Amino acid sequence: MLATQTRSIKPAEVKKDWVLIDADGLVLGRLAALVANRLRGKHKSTFTPHVDCGDHVVIVNARKVRVTGAKAEQSIFYWHTGFAGGIKGRSVRERLDSRFPERVIEKAVERMITRNNLGRQQMRNLHVYAGAEHPHAGQTPSTLDVAGMNRKNVAVAAGGDQNKAA
Repeated sequence: MLATQTRSIKPAEVKKDWVLIDADGLVLGRLAALVANRLRGKHKSTFTPHVDCGDHVVIVNARKVRVTGAKAEQSIFYWHTGFAGGIKGRSVRERLDSRFPERVIEKAVERMITRNNLGRQQMRNLHVYAGAEHPHAGQTPSTLDVAGMNRKNVAVAAGGDQNKAA
């Protein structure tokens, strides 16, 4: 094979790693964009668009993720019950304080992944937990310091941050 040819890997040649991310204090959108790229495998030199070549991503402390500005109250998740006039909505703050705060991160990442069979396959590699414990210690995930990558990844508690921890 010539050096100028593009290498397209097969699904059997994919090597999947396990990555652990602590979402405590991280900005939701920046975290979701980074996780979506990890799930797709775009950080690897062997990236192939039609193959699931991404890593398994484990996110802990999803309850402590931050949203900047007034998005905690103004950004609304809508759904429809199927009945006439059945439009419902909850703010990001209500979703984070509810029973399943991990769904906020799951939805943010899901909306950044392609909407097809491959995207659904890649979303199965995302594991989000509201607390600090996770059942994937046997896979020995490597810790990824997202906060240290860029100072903008961490929300500043002073100023206009509306999602302060109690």
